[in-house]
Amino acid sequence: MSITVRNTRIASLISVGAVTASLSALTPATASSLSDAAAAKDPLRQYTQQTPRWQRCNAKNPATYQCATLKVPLDYSDPGGKKTDIAISRLKASSAKERRGVLLLNPGGPGGPGLDLPVSVGADLPGEVKRQYDLTGFDPRGVGQSSPVSCSLTADEQDLERPYKTGTFAKDVEWARTVAVKCQAEEGDRLRHLTTRNTARDMDVIRAVLGEKKISYLGFSYGTYLGAVYTQMFPRRTDRFVLDSAADPARYGRGMFQAMAERAGPAFTRWTEWTARRHTTYELGRTPAAVRKTYWDLIARADRKPIDYGGTLFTGDTIRAQRAMFSRVQKAAAWVAGLKKAAEGKKPAPPGTPEQAPSPLPPASSRDTPPDNETASAWAVLCADTRTSWPRDPEQYRRDAIRDKNRYPLSGDFDSNIKPCAFWKPGSEPQTTVTNKVPVLILQNEWDPATPLAGGQAMHRALRGSRIVTVAGGEGHIVNGTNPCADKTATVYLTTGRLPAKDLTCRAPAG
Repeated sequence: MSITVRNTRIASLISVGAVTASLSALTPATASSLSDAAAAKDPLRQYTQQTPRWQRCNAKNPATYQCATLKVPLDYSDPGGKKTDIAISRLKASSAKERRGVLLLNPGGPGGPGLDLPVSVGADLPGEVKRQYDLTGFDPRGVGQSSPVSCSLTADEQDLERPYKTGTFAKDVEWARTVAVKCQAEEGDRLRHLTTRNTARDMDVIRAVLGEKKISYLGFSYGTYLGAVYTQMFPRRTDRFVLDSAADPARYGRGMFQAMAERAGPAFTRWTEWTARRHTTYELGRTPAAVRKTYWDLIARADRKPIDYGGTLFTGDTIRAQRAMFSRVQKAAAWVAGLKKAAEGKKPAPPGTPEQAPSPLPPASSRDTPPDNETASAWAVLCADTRTSWPRDPEQYRRDAIRDKNRYPLSGDFDSNIKPCAFWKPGSEPQTTVTNKVPVLILQNEWDPATPLAGGQAMHRALRGSRIVTVAGGEGHIVNGTNPCADKTATVYLTTGRLPAKDLTCRAPAG
């Protein structure tokens, strides 16, 4: 397979050289005519025939970790127009004899930079995968080193954790409008083209530049949606795709936020049951009802006077904002027990870092990029992709937030409150409908707070050629590296191409 791919690439380059030599012998007018004809036949040729200039990425990583920058069209409907950069990286397969091709990696987001994934994720991948694949990372368009976007957002403007309150809703509306207006002022028409569909097209340019007929892929969280869109747009160029912690492609957009609120309730109920059985350890209540009362009493107490826990003042809303941690029962029990002791004036053990609410928006980047890049690019992609699914009327958000706070008390108002997409301009094309039979492997934790199990199951139904591995009792977001059974299934698929004969259930280790 790899020999065929390399020979195809060489033949292609020889062909380009022959055309160039022929053109030089022709009159300028004739050469121009032939060049125009070639461009008309394949308008992306100037991009797919690039030769990457690989260089060592940085001094702190191995010299074998190489980076390059490609050019792609900002607008694929106008390939002769403006261009934008795509930064790519690789660690070449450790065995030239066993090499199969390229394994493209994406961390999620949208807005997540992926240039360092060959090193960071690659460290946890099994040797047999690294022998067969060039681990290939990239910063999606507008992200990190790929012509990064910026909206000059302040730290407060990057904060999306906004619970609904009657007295602050007008400020929330103004926040959402301000983010949209600032992004439009800073980036203008470019925003229309920062979409998942265009990122999938960029992936296909990367494939072509690297001389591969097909690519394999490992994507996490939002990266599962990106991978699914690629399978829809380029099914014949899809090789072995692993989607870890999948989003529901039909609810991508506002529905992703709301799905988190829906799943938080069952996770909280499970936590109260687990914690009640361990009252002697955590002293939060002997029954699930008692544990639940302890928690909501802490909320009410913090609303009256913030609780100083580990040097941080927690209001009732900032306690609720930690709703993601209930997917990890032991961690949540220890954290709430410490909060209770702090409220009682006792000296608790030093708190662990509370698990922040998982979100389509990644944390601020530490790269040498604009400080708001990850937030700005996340809104850019999410809003351009799904603008038509967001209500325009702020009052609709008010009604939804009130309704969902009653339905899902932990965080329904956070997740249904107004977001910048309410004021965003539409992207360059409609959202993708995912429905195909391309073979894909989906990995899903039962208690994933960010991409709930129902979303992974919906992705499985949309990708009718897929198999899903569910980790029963699996906690937290992302399966990779946390469950030997799921990891083994993914390794077998990536190295042999064999999907499980049927959907599998792996079990999380007993805790």
